[in-house]
Amino acid sequence: MRFDLLPKDFRKIHFKRNISFDFVPKHDPCNAKNVSILQEFVAKYSKIFVLTGAGVSTESGLPDYRSKEVGLYDRSPNRPVQYKDFISSLGVRKRYWARNFAGWKRFSSALPNNIHYTLALWEQKSIIHRLVTQNVDRLHHKAGSTLVTELHGTSYLVRCLDCPNLFSRHLFQIRLAELNPDFKVEATEIAPDADVHLSPELTKNFNVPSCDKCGGMLKPDVVFFGENVLKEKVFETYKSVDESDAVLVLGSSLEVFSGFRFVSRASESNKCIGIVNIGPTRADKLASFKITARCGDILPKIKI
Repeated sequence: MRFDLLPKDFRKIHFKRNISFDFVPKHDPCNAKNVSILQEFVAKYSKIFVLTGAGVSTESGLPDYRSKEVGLYDRSPNRPVQYKDFISSLGVRKRYWARNFAGWKRFSSALPNNIHYTLALWEQKSIIHRLVTQNVDRLHHKAGSTLVTELHGTSYLVRCLDCPNLFSRHLFQIRLAELNPDFKVEATEIAPDADVHLSPELTKNFNVPSCDKCGGMLKPDVVFFGENVLKEKVFETYKSVDESDAVLVLGSSLEVFSGFRFVSRASESNKCIGIVNIGPTRADKLASFKITARCGDILPKIKI
């Protein structure tokens, strides 16, 4: 989508429709000083490495994990599935896919918000060298960004663990529905990875297909907790950091090392590091500046 070619009135309407504050933590509005700091940063650097986290998708109605009161960990005892449990237990796979099946319609219907569209516009204006997201929701793609690395993969694809078969999650939803015609549960609330809470009675008899190419185990093309990001992707991302002249972190606490290491790399190279996040982050001491504000409040105010 060429966002810069859309009629101005359409942009305003599109933005207003896609803002949700249900999962945005308490925060103060950004002030003129914050806008000035970020404006100067964007004006000074032309090859920015942008790293986004769950905080950029909360305004699209998808919760994050760690925010106080509104994050998944504060609201629920549920935790993401562990990789070793998924591959070693059929019961865990049944539970995972049943819950994911119930949450998929709501998760996949999420729309980009101001942040995603603003970053797509920045890319078109050649400000962004690379956009790396820790999210698996494909909202950057939906907004029109193309220079995107999905650090933790995407929920929109399903992968066979035993052969190269890789296919659409939408197609898999149809297959799951065919195998479970009496399973009519739909989620009212979801986790950042489309997981929902269901009672064990609802999940124990859920039918999960094997790969139609080799009969192997199927898994979303997502890096689970306890699983490693592919080395090739890590090296490519390090290269993007090295090629960039500055780093901007948006909506991430950086508690997970898979994202923090790239900010650490930038710090070792004495690059300017900016952070926009409502709460504290693991890299606050490494930052050249830290803005405690809602990303969707400040980013659209930046003139390019």
